[in-house]
Formats: sequence, C-alpha cells, structure tokens
Amino acid sequence: MRPTTPSALALLPLLLLVATPAMARDSLGIFESWGAFRDPATPRCYAIAQPVARRGQLSKGFASVGTWPRQKVRGQLHVRMSRALAEKSPVILTVGERRFPLVAGQMDAWAADARGDAQIIAAMRSASSMSVASVGADGRGFADSYALRGAATAIDAAALGCARLR
Repeated sequence: MRPTTPSALALLPLLLLVATPAMARDSLGIFESWGAFRDPATPRCYAIAQPVARRGQLSKGFASVGTWPRQKVRGQLHVRMSRALAEKSPVILTVGERRFPLVAGQMDAWAADARGDAQIIAAMRSASSMSVASVGADGRGFADSYALRGAATAIDAAALGCARLR
C-alpha cells in the first residue's frame, strides 16, 4: 500500500507516537487501519490501531496485540484508553457479540491472562469492530471503537515478524 492512501494517512499520528526512536522500529505493513511493526532491539513485534475518530478528534488511545519472543509472550492485547479512568472503574471490551472484562490501570487495560488474550484474538478475527468502554476520571462514560478490517493480517504479520527473533 502506498503511504499516501487514506489508511496510511490515518495511521500517521499513531506512527509518530510509536516512532521514538524512529530507526528502532521496522514497518511490517499497513493493513487497512492496522499497522504491524517490529522492534528488533527489544525484541518485540506488534499490530496496532487507533480508535475510529469521532467529530474530527484525534484519539490518544490505541489497541495493540504484541509478541515478545524472549519472554515467550505471544498475542497479548494491550489497550491504551483515550482518557484516564475513574478509580476501580470496570473496563469492558466488546468484540462483535462477545464481551470481555479487562484488567485496568489508570490509562491501560489488558486481558487477565493468556487464555483471555487467545479468546479476544479469536473473536477479533471474525468480527468487524470492537469497542472498549469504561468510566472516565471525570465520571462520564465513554467508549473507544475500532474497525477490525485488517487486524487479523496485521496480527499475523507481527507474529511472523518475531518468529525468528530470540
């Protein structure tokens, strides 16, 4: 895909977030609204996307699925919320028709364990969208929504990108 496509342009702010230092990461491809990257110095590989923009606003959040070969971690979901969360606020990930409770920090959320990650990734492969909802530090509910077209390919590209790294 050429860098001037709308999907690539939409990922530009996210690429800038993860590009420090820019030379440390290799692009494995852009797949619709998802990108796949390898950081051989760590080593790690990940598929990543920003939430669908609302009312012309750029989100500070992202969803990623990462692999860390040295730690023997594969297919781990990480969500950076677009807002700080209210203390002890539950975070619910909805993928298609399935709902998954996530473990949350102040701005981040994860599956509770590797089994939860596997269930979420399997659901992501067959759904067209997902959303993560919670209550912000301001007491107002919110949800970040993601298009999943290209997610499975980006997840696979990230896994393959780290297949030989140790």
